[in-house]
This record gives sequence, structure tokens and C-alpha cells, in this order.
Amino acid sequence: MPRSTHFPVLIEQDKDGVYIVSCPMFQGCHSYGYTLEEAMENIREAIQACRDEMADISEASTKFIGLRDLELSL
Repeated sequence: MPRSTHFPVLIEQDKDGVYIVSCPMFQGCHSYGYTLEEAMENIREAIQACRDEMADISEASTKFIGLRDLELSL
């Protein structure tokens, strides 16, 4: 039975309504979609491609710790 692994995905939306998605576990692992469902399917494929390039997931160049919100006065 295949092993499941969870990956953090950051989701943003640009001014045109396009969803921009990225996985911080892999440098350069980004995609987009015109719907949230399309963006999530596209990032799933991007993550798989990034995983396929790595011999072992434990060798990832970064380790995801979490997200924090930072407030700045502009």
C-alpha cells in the first residue's frame, strides 16, 4: 500500500483572480490555476515532479516549520 505524505501548500490569489500555489518543502516548486481546484491539482503534479527528482524526501534542502503572520506599518 502506498505511503501518504502531507506537504504544506501556500495559496495566494493575484489581482486577476488567478490562484498561485507553492510548496515550501521544495525550492522552486510553484504552480497556478484559474480555480482553486485546478491550482491544487497543478501543485500536486509539481510536488510529484520535485519528489521524483530527489532520491529521498529526507534530503530536502529545507524543512517546513510553520507559518506566521507578520504585521508591518507601511
